[in-house]
Amino acid sequence: MTTVKYTIMPLFNASILASLLFATLLWAAVPAQADEIKDISQLISQNQHAQALDRLNNFLLLHPKDAQGQFLKGVVLAEENKPAEAIRIFTDLTEKHPELPEPYNNLAVLYADQGQYDKARHALEMAIKTHPSYATAHENLGDIYAKMASDAYDKALQLDKVNARAQTKLAMIKDLFTNTAPKPAASKPEEARKSAVVPVVATPTPAPAAVVAAQKTAKPVTPATPPAAVSEMAKMADKPAAPIEEPRKEEPKKGEPTAKEDHKEAVLVAVHNWAKAWSAKNVDNYLASYADNFKTPNGESRKAWEQSRKERIHKPEAIKVEVLNPKVKIDGNRASVTFRQLYRSGDNAKRTVKTLIMKKTGATWLIEQEQTDR
Repeated sequence: MTTVKYTIMPLFNASILASLLFATLLWAAVPAQADEIKDISQLISQNQHAQALDRLNNFLLLHPKDAQGQFLKGVVLAEENKPAEAIRIFTDLTEKHPELPEPYNNLAVLYADQGQYDKARHALEMAIKTHPSYATAHENLGDIYAKMASDAYDKALQLDKVNARAQTKLAMIKDLFTNTAPKPAASKPEEARKSAVVPVVATPTPAPAAVVAAQKTAKPVTPATPPAAVSEMAKMADKPAAPIEEPRKEEPKKGEPTAKEDHKEAVLVAVHNWAKAWSAKNVDNYLASYADNFKTPNGESRKAWEQSRKERIHKPEAIKVEVLNPKVKIDGNRASVTFRQLYRSGDNAKRTVKTLIMKKTGATWLIEQEQTDR
């Protein structure tokens, strides 16, 4: 997410971060584990991410099911600009600990950072469903709705430049955030981004009184305002906001996308992101596109396959991978995508027909198998 977007969408309240972070770290059942987690969290607060990650990896070897350790690892990866890996960790936490709202909230931040506002909205709704009094999620959901409305009004103005109503509504939203958004805690753009990314530490145990007291010091926020009501913001300023209700399941109207079509679109986004990471030689994001149970082409170990992929991706000076004419087949939470792959590197150009077998894990589609027809 750019600095501008963080100004529009302040997704974390940095003023209460420290008190929440260290209070929640005292929840571990074993004192030795609590001390280690506390030391690691201090390294994170000091931006010593490499040391923190080494300590976390060693800690998780001994305590692989520790939710706090996994959560902190997701925080460090997000801080180190490795969103795909962080998303995998937070998604796994939502599946193993669906009662915790914080992993959902952090997924929303990462999705919003990528411009995937529908996914961000869904994650925040899940956080609120899990913890209806989670004020941060309510505020973030309002910001997501406002951002989506802002984009829609901006699109309307692109199509109709003299649309006075859209101009007024867009100005209202921009004015709302200009006058109410808190200033970034850090002056430099990179520091501002980091202060927005570090979240509250999750834990599977009930919140102690110290944390509850700390939460009460946060700036009060209003419940989220749905896009349809944005135009009435001025009128609603003095009225209490309506409570958030569970969305009603309705049959899609004629011409509206079905659930399967939505899945197809999500699968295509995942495939294009995979090709984009490959083209950018972003090995971390490229490898994060593969499921843990990925079937390696020659039956080698996952570690050996990853090492060979790193070498092949780093070797050329430039790579360009294009996905042409993809065809998607959906079967529940599994999908197959067949397409023509155009690979270019210098004077070398290869065309192959490739099929990716994919599985939906949480809200993410990951590659389980690759099939190539040369």
